[in-house]
Amino acid sequence: MIAFANPLRPIEDFLTNVLEWLHTTAGFSWAWSIVALVVLVRLVLVPVTVRQIHSMQNLQAHAPEMKEIQQRWKHDRQRQNEELMKFYRENKINPAASCLPIVLQIPIFISLFYVLKGFEREVFPNYPGSSLDFIGLVDITQPTKDGWGPLLLVIYVASQLTSSYFMAATMQKAQRIMLMVLPIVFIPFILNFPSGLMIYWLTTNLWTTGQGFVTRKLMPKPMLPTAEKKSSRTPPKDAPEPAAGKANGPGAKDGAKDGAPVVAGPPRRVKRKRSGGGRRR
Repeated sequence: MIAFANPLRPIEDFLTNVLEWLHTTAGFSWAWSIVALVVLVRLVLVPVTVRQIHSMQNLQAHAPEMKEIQQRWKHDRQRQNEELMKFYRENKINPAASCLPIVLQIPIFISLFYVLKGFEREVFPNYPGSSLDFIGLVDITQPTKDGWGPLLLVIYVASQLTSSYFMAATMQKAQRIMLMVLPIVFIPFILNFPSGLMIYWLTTNLWTTGQGFVTRKLMPKPMLPTAEKKSSRTPPKDAPEPAAGKANGPGAKDGAKDGAPVVAGPPRRVKRKRSGGGRRR
């Protein structure tokens, strides 16, 4: 029988070593080691996260123009995609950059799932006297549905909705709704997840929420040049200006001041005096 190599095995071994180091050297419990692991992972991802924030702000700033392109070519999807790709290149927009932090965390999340699944059997026996409890409520290796796990699940869903609110700021309405509904749809599946995995994702969501508040204060949205507003009294830009020499011409109004706009009227008809039929002798 052929055994397939686990591509995530190096990540699992690395996460196990990090958890053991945090427990033995830093002195954290196993549950708080997971929280510290989240902090370390998110600190490593700070450069990618900053790039994500700039990308989201750039998308939000150009959203009206992209919507106009979508409306203009809504009956031709191929042309619509071509025009959007051209618009992205011209404005240096990378839509994929907003997804990088999530994509990079997926292998870590899956690897931690397998680490915690065999944690009580493979790692925990090497550290007698240690505890698997999290603030006396849940066991990090037990399913989330046990004990106080449902309370942890409710907090997780609330934090997921809050973090999704910041992530979905530049998305379309249908995408925002889907992103907000997904945490609720996943509840039946994550009931059997280890509680430690919920601690990891809950901490990640709290980090994302705090990050959203901070970046909104410290990183203002980029401003695009706005078009000049016109009123009914604003003359058109391409209207020719009256020549200065016409101000004293026959078509100028009497009493016009120097520098004032001159309104040309119809030419004045000059009546000629009739001659008396010649000189009298």
